[in-house]
Amino acid sequence: MFSLFKGPESAEVLKKRAKQAFEKVTALTADTFEANSLRRGMALLCCAHLDKTFIAGAERMADWQQMAAFAVAKGAEAPPMPKADEYQKVRSGKSDIWVYLPTEYAERAFLFGAKYQRTELSSEQAITSMQQLADTVCRGDIGLGFQVEILKFLRRELSATERESDVHDDADDAPTETA
Repeated sequence: MFSLFKGPESAEVLKKRAKQAFEKVTALTADTFEANSLRRGMALLCCAHLDKTFIAGAERMADWQQMAAFAVAKGAEAPPMPKADEYQKVRSGKSDIWVYLPTEYAERAFLFGAKYQRTELSSEQAITSMQQLADTVCRGDIGLGFQVEILKFLRRELSATERESDVHDDADDAPTETA
C-alpha cells in the first residue's frame, strides 16, 4: 500500500536493475521456454543498445571533430575523446527502460560508429562489424540460438542506394534508338 506514495525510482536504481537483469540472463543454463523467452527479450534489448551506441559514436564523433577543429584553430588543446556508455535508454512498448551492456561491447559499438562517421568504415563494413559484435553478445553471452539482425536502418539505406544504382545502371545499359 505504501508503494503508492513512493516517487519514481532513480536512474541509478534502474541502471542497477538493468545490469542485474543482463547478468541473470547470461547466467541462465536451462533450456526451458521461460529461459529462452528471457534470452530473446534480452537479445533484442542488447541489439537496441548496440544500435543506439553505434549512432551515439557517430554523432558524438562528429561533434568532437568540430570542437577539436575549433580548439586547434584557437591554439587550444582538443577536448577529450567521447566515450561509450554502458547504459542506454531504450523504448520498450510505451515506456523507456535502461539497458546494460558490458563496457567492452559498448566501446566497440561506439568505436565502429565513430569510424563510420570518419569514413574509416564503409556501410558494408560497419554492418558486418556490428553484426559480428551482436552475434558475440546474443549467441555467445546470452546463449540465443539464432541471429538477431542489427543496424536495420543502415541496411535499408544501403539497400535503397543499391536499388537506385541498379536503376541508373539499367538506364545506362538500355539500347539507344538511332535515326
